[in-house]
Amino acid sequence: MLTYVCGEGAGLILEDSSCMDDMIKGITKFDFKVQEKNLVEEKLNQLKAEDATEEVVTTTMKDFGIERAKLYEWPNTYVFTKAMGEILLRHSKDNLHHVIIRPTVITSTYKEPFPGWVQGFRTIDSVIGGYCKGEVKCLPGDPMSVLDMIPVDMVVHSIIVAVVANANKSSSTIYHVGSSLRNPVTFYDIQSFIFRYFTEKPWIGKDGKHAKVGKLKLFKTMATFRMYMKIRFLLPSEGLKFVNKAFGGYFQDLYVNYNQKLKLMMRLIELYEPYMLFKGIFDDNNAEKLRRITREKFVDVEAFNFDARCIDWEDYIMHTHIPGLQKHVMMKR
Repeated sequence: MLTYVCGEGAGLILEDSSCMDDMIKGITKFDFKVQEKNLVEEKLNQLKAEDATEEVVTTTMKDFGIERAKLYEWPNTYVFTKAMGEILLRHSKDNLHHVIIRPTVITSTYKEPFPGWVQGFRTIDSVIGGYCKGEVKCLPGDPMSVLDMIPVDMVVHSIIVAVVANANKSSSTIYHVGSSLRNPVTFYDIQSFIFRYFTEKPWIGKDGKHAKVGKLKLFKTMATFRMYMKIRFLLPSEGLKFVNKAFGGYFQDLYVNYNQKLKLMMRLIELYEPYMLFKGIFDDNNAEKLRRITREKFVDVEAFNFDARCIDWEDYIMHTHIPGLQKHVMMKR
């Protein structure tokens, strides 16, 4: 599942279902699973009838997913689908006994099978990938806010330990697997790490040129971010559109390219806004009990480590995560 099913809360987020109770009151009055499935099928059939291109279908369905998620007060489709999973478990007619693992933002491996392995762009990686090429220069985010991250191999370890620890129990338990409570790292820290990394080791584009990066501009609210974007990028876009039209489409390629990059950036921001402006800290007392069980009952404790306190974030980001992202994802594109 995902810790962010709690919505856009603040303060200490407990390892229980209380954060979702208010959200699901309206949903459980009807079979939302059937309703949402039917709505998706209707939308797809409509697009098919309109002979929409694959690109239009993809964009439309992404927007439709976000629209449905926000209707139920979840920030995006990704979080919404994870919340749906929890709701289905809780209201299962079979009264299933279960364990729910809620990881935070999942990053590349810490150690296993080797440091830095990652498959595809994840939450923070899209930002890093755009930043190193000079395409992402500003973001919504409080420099002092905590970005809760956890390496993927630690998530796997927590699942294995949780299964063993709860094998013969009838109760259902929720575990937060993250770092914000016991080893927090701020947006300011991450900004500094990636700036230093790509200043020392700039990304080399397909044209052989080194991409230049500056420090990310961070805005504490979406309102100030949107205002900046309007002045810095949207108004020039409109100006370019006018000039292109006046010159009979002479600057069409330039305008289309500029506009596509702008739309992509805004879509990324809309998607990741819940994480960048999140003010909560995830309690992990249940997970801490699991770690205690690991120390007491597992012979090879290190093999099942999911304690974020051992992570040196500067070392991990600069010497493990970014190099791994470049090697396993960016250089293969």
